Amino acid sequence: MAVAERTGLFAVLHASGVLEGRVESRLSEVDLSLAKLAALHHLTLAGESLPLGQLAERLRCVKSNVTQLVDRLEADGLVNRTADPNDRRSRLAVLTDAGRKAYARGSQIQTESERELFGALTADEASTLHRLLAKLER
Repeated sequence: MAVAERTGLFAVLHASGVLEGRVESRLSEVDLSLAKLAALHHLTLAGESLPLGQLAERLRCVKSNVTQLVDRLEADGLVNRTADPNDRRSRLAVLTDAGRKAYARGSQIQTESERELFGALTADEASTLHRLLAKLER
């Protein structure tokens, strides 16, 4: 039993790494990463701006990691930092026009990648995979 569990775990981790690498490779063609795309996604959902602390919560990471991520996004011209009008101690990450365009392109790449990667599965297999992954997440 323990060997089978380890084999299953390693298989899931390996598959995850392979899939992540393929998507990261595609996103790098437009100077994005999964982390940058996730941040742009949350900013878009939030109405194009969020306090850094809230962005960290939504990305499920520590604020120092978000600060570094926003530094990179700002250097790329995809977000700007501005003062938070509701909390003078806080800074907002604000999506720029370039950020909106990058998010649209990154989302398109993500969708294409999902189609390519999961296209090898039948509809039933894809449904089973989603159900099993959801079960593992709980």
